[in-house]
Amino acid sequence: MPIKIPDSLPARSILEGENIFVMTEYRALHQDIRPLKMLILNLMPTKLDTEAQLLRKLSNTPLQVEIELLRTISHDSKNTNPEHLETFYRSYDEIRDNRYDGMIITGAPVERLDFEQVDYWEELCEIMEWTKSNVHSTLHICWGAQAGLYYHYGIQKYDLPKKLSGVFSHTAEKPNSPLFRGFNDVFYMPHSRYTEVRAEDILANDKLELLSTSPEAGVFAVKSENNRRFFITGHPEYDADTLAKEYFRDVKKGLNPDIPTNYFEDDDPEKKPVIIWRSHAQLLYNNWLNYYVYQTTPYDLSGIDKD
Repeated sequence: MPIKIPDSLPARSILEGENIFVMTEYRALHQDIRPLKMLILNLMPTKLDTEAQLLRKLSNTPLQVEIELLRTISHDSKNTNPEHLETFYRSYDEIRDNRYDGMIITGAPVERLDFEQVDYWEELCEIMEWTKSNVHSTLHICWGAQAGLYYHYGIQKYDLPKKLSGVFSHTAEKPNSPLFRGFNDVFYMPHSRYTEVRAEDILANDKLELLSTSPEAGVFAVKSENNRRFFITGHPEYDADTLAKEYFRDVKKGLNPDIPTNYFEDDDPEKKPVIIWRSHAQLLYNNWLNYYVYQTTPYDLSGIDKD
């Protein structure tokens, strides 16, 4: 089934070029079903890349999904054309009276700042508070996961000795969780971050469940006990070349980064990346969308309970 997006969104041509089924607003109007209403708060500087990455994952399911894009107003985005933002993104004031089946809060390159030092932190807190009554299930990614765990549960983040970058092995702490239905015993996911949350802090909070960890990358997946919030510390949505772009960017800046782990063939940056996470990444998004959004969301979104 398709994903429903604005007719002129640039990601449409990218996805159609990959033979991914997308549906324009015009065509969707002629179908007599209720699509899932999804909101994406895109905090990444490369917004067009992130749009395509997330839409690619959300589109490959048997569900029709209607996407809205949200941005923060308290931060001036310097890497995205203002016309693109005005055309395709909405502000919190424009959507605050709406309700959504699901929401994704992306990562952001601000993790080495204290949360309160981030210029849009107050606005983000207002949005995260609003999700309690207006979103059935929210998926937080990377820094967005750390921000959500801190805001909702007081979970601290900790600096790592150096940037964690690469594709790491993981296991499910809760293998019977629907989030990991169809997963292998060991699976791989990309990470790219300078900070971490720690398993002992998650386990000490009886409102949280630790779902997956990695021997090298630590905590990977956490959820609230009521299934309304999910926290993914990696980047399952990353394209094949995203870690390479980040690595060569940091090389150009003179940061002397480590070569991403388990990524380039023979650990040689001159060779192509080896993609070993794509199928499990897709399955993770499918499972969240199916079991924690579609299967449990009220048909009438006014029925969302405040948690």
